[in-house]
Amino acid sequence: MKTCRECEIKKPMTEYYEHKGMTDGHLNKCKSCVRSRVLSNTKENADYYKKYDKQRDMLPHRVQARKAYAQTDQGKLAAKKARQKYVETYPIRRAAHIIFNNALRDGKVEKLPCLICGGESQAHHPDYSRPLDVVWLCVKHHKQAHQIF
Repeated sequence: MKTCRECEIKKPMTEYYEHKGMTDGHLNKCKSCVRSRVLSNTKENADYYKKYDKQRDMLPHRVQARKAYAQTDQGKLAAKKARQKYVETYPIRRAAHIIFNNALRDGKVEKLPCLICGGESQAHHPDYSRPLDVVWLCVKHHKQAHQIF
């Protein structure tokens, strides 16, 4: 048994993380106190961690590993499951995309430049219940539109 330095509750040694630097071989704070401290730190510094994770995800060896994984059977299966989950979760969105893409293919809708900057554009659906009513936005402004709504 050991008393946690933070919550001051006496708990069994299994409730403490191992730490070779301590005399008894376990950290002075219990697992639940450590978890709550980590969670609060993550919430307080969310912007820092988002930026850090984004930079880390773009490291060349990580990009290469993702591409290699996508080519494996397991990666293909994971992608297939993700597509199926999207279709099941967002049936109205999926239907709107299909209707719009068919209309674009058939020439019923004309592709226009980005409404904001005039660059290469993508179709953005402000309302999926009206599949042919789109706003043309470039990748940058499309991402911004989704962050706002």
